[in-house]
Amino acid sequence: MTWRNWARSQSAEPREVHAPVTAEDVQHVVERVRARGGTLRPVGSGHSFSGAARPDDAQLSVDGLAGLLGVDPERRRATLLAGTKLREVPALLAPSGLAMDCLGDIDSQTIAGAISTGTHGTGLRHPSIGATVVAATLVSGTGEIVRVSETERPELLPAVRLGLGVLGVLVDVTLQCVPAFALQAVETTLGLDAVLDDWMGLNERTDHFELYWFAATRLAATKSNTRVEGPLRPRSTVGRFLDERVLTDVGHRALLGAAALVPALAPSVNTLAARAMPRGSFTEPSHDVFTAPRAVRFRELEYGLPIAAVPEALREIDRALRRADLVLTFPFEARASAGDDAHLSTAHGRDTGYIAAHRWWREDPRPLFDIVEPILLAHDGRPHWGKLHSLRAPELAERFPGFSDFLRARDELDPDRTFASSWTRRVLGD
Repeated sequence: MTWRNWARSQSAEPREVHAPVTAEDVQHVVERVRARGGTLRPVGSGHSFSGAARPDDAQLSVDGLAGLLGVDPERRRATLLAGTKLREVPALLAPSGLAMDCLGDIDSQTIAGAISTGTHGTGLRHPSIGATVVAATLVSGTGEIVRVSETERPELLPAVRLGLGVLGVLVDVTLQCVPAFALQAVETTLGLDAVLDDWMGLNERTDHFELYWFAATRLAATKSNTRVEGPLRPRSTVGRFLDERVLTDVGHRALLGAAALVPALAPSVNTLAARAMPRGSFTEPSHDVFTAPRAVRFRELEYGLPIAAVPEALREIDRALRRADLVLTFPFEARASAGDDAHLSTAHGRDTGYIAAHRWWREDPRPLFDIVEPILLAHDGRPHWGKLHSLRAPELAERFPGFSDFLRARDELDPDRTFASSWTRRVLGD
């Protein structure tokens, strides 16, 4: 059986594939693999671009561990099985009037996968999904069921909130939720320089702000989302179809194909794409605004920087691409999120701005990433664990203040490296 991730950047032929449906099933799998001296990697929906889920030996799917275990309405907390897809959570929480505080721009991941790789959304007052984890149950590398919470092994929470699948197999997580809310979305295309000049102000004034910049243009497609209680003013069915399928899916795919065939068209294609991105205003439930389908496959590199460094880093990238005469047909994305305490978080101890570079999956991303990555590193960047990057353990240890603390938690929970792989050895060491 061949396993491939969504982006087609990783593949493997696992020796064994396990699909447990209970914590006891997970225990049996871990004990079996450990007894024969093998290794095991947990996998969710395969939306990481990096090799985080790629196994060298056995693979364990968490898809069978799905659903809502319970809600604490007074404390606004929900306990979900680790394989629950993000897109399933709104309906599960709706009867309790709760919602997740923030989401990224896709909802295909499992809760476990999103937490384990540091998935984040936007907003200076809103940290990553993992930062909302207040408790978790996992099966360690020695086959023990370990409960971590504010009162049970609380010292492990900063490690579990972004665990890379090397501390154990997550079975369930308890999230700190918020009352369900709507978002008033305003989408428009503005001049790039004006947006970068007001970058800090836009993030401070707006609950959730992000921009998309197409190389070789001076245009930024912006999304500003404000939290409201209502009333809803949703897009029409036709309008939503145009936004999510025609303009950003079918239309973008056609533009990518045209530019690949005739590279000289790329600047014109980018200008057209920037102006064609959805524009207007609407108010919908938070999960419908935060997320959108992603049918066009791509490869991605993303770094978290000190938030004030984003404008200059983007300007340096623009100058470097022009010098290299490299024109792209996939936008850069910039957004921000609140700091948190997870040992391996890109936002550990600081409010963070993110710059993401994308390349269509049918194009070689290395020429782009070789230009962009040194610039982001020079601005004290930390790579996203679920995205592509070139760093190894010694370099990562210098950039993540909690790196050694995380390794100590790993030594305790997986002393025999049952959850190791070639990827974990590259980014964490032996």
